[in-house]
Amino acid sequence: MSILVTGGDGYIGWPTALRLATRTDERIVAVDSCARREWVAEVGATSATPVADPETRLAAAREVHDAVNLSFVEGDLTERSFVDRLLTVHEPSVIVHTAAQPSAPYSQIDGERANFTQHNNMQATRNLLFGLHDHGLTETHFIETTTTGIYGAPAFPIPEGGATMEHAGDRDDVPFPAMAGSWYHLSKSHDAANLRLANEQFDVPVSDVRTAITYGTETEETRADSRLKTRLDFDYYFGVVAHRFAAQAVAGYPLTVYGKGEQRKPFVSLEDAVEGLVRLALGETPDGLTVYNQVTRPIAIVEMAETIREVAGEHGLDVEITHVENPRDEDETHQMEIDNDRYMDVIGEQRATFADGIDDIVATLRSYQETIVSHEDRFLPDALQE
Repeated sequence: MSILVTGGDGYIGWPTALRLATRTDERIVAVDSCARREWVAEVGATSATPVADPETRLAAAREVHDAVNLSFVEGDLTERSFVDRLLTVHEPSVIVHTAAQPSAPYSQIDGERANFTQHNNMQATRNLLFGLHDHGLTETHFIETTTTGIYGAPAFPIPEGGATMEHAGDRDDVPFPAMAGSWYHLSKSHDAANLRLANEQFDVPVSDVRTAITYGTETEETRADSRLKTRLDFDYYFGVVAHRFAAQAVAGYPLTVYGKGEQRKPFVSLEDAVEGLVRLALGETPDGLTVYNQVTRPIAIVEMAETIREVAGEHGLDVEITHVENPRDEDETHQMEIDNDRYMDVIGEQRATFADGIDDIVATLRSYQETIVSHEDRFLPDALQE
């Protein structure tokens, strides 16, 4: 038996596979098509950190962490024949499914990329779920990172997964409605529905881990050697807002807050995201389906900018914050509240604060400042390019 980590070449998947290999003697198989590298290159961007190829990463993991139980398989999960071979050979007891086209802006470019995103993400998940059923592996714990973007921005506290609906005097617990705001987020809404259906029809135990905006560039294991670094995207399409703001600071530009910037977004550090996935993978296999909000706390955009300014100042950077007209149709004062009790029970306590993560990001981006500056057109907002 083994643990499969899909998306094992990715931002979250690679450090998750690496940590698992240091925590257990079970075989850890990282699986990826390495397509994320191609998608980022397609939009003219790059990772700030040079990303070693899988063979180099594996060699470093064995040398530095004695991770002889870690291996890598390259393949496309949208191909059913590949998934069948994967499950036949490895018979996983756990699958940590982090593989996806993860960018909302990329999915919004045009219809072709919207179609690709939804096909890629949902086809991969369905192939894995049906594969478990067809191969008699219905006791395999299926853990998927969906997204808190499933919830949208409702004007009420967000539960950890479901909601209670009342109509005509009757009440029942129902899945949270799909309020996604992009073709990517909607692909994950469909995934969440398919996970529920697979649990009902195939009896596969499922952990639906709804991942918040993830920030940071290091985990305990990746710090040990430059060959073990995970990627750090900072462009508009694949870099999250915290990474883009940090890139603006390092490149000498002000941090541009749209409108008031008081709206709160859910955040989780890379360290806390990886730890939660690892604990779920190594813990007891659950009964049924459980939803986790992989969030440590919501943070207002303006608070995020102020924290980045303060941390950047500690690195000798003089950073300003400027408010510009908001081109988006959104509530600039939306105070998101989101339940996360189940997830905090998993990780025990927050392992890395937002300031800790930003400190890592700024330090990393400064180390690769030439890369940041040469790609500044990929992350600067229109307000700074006019």
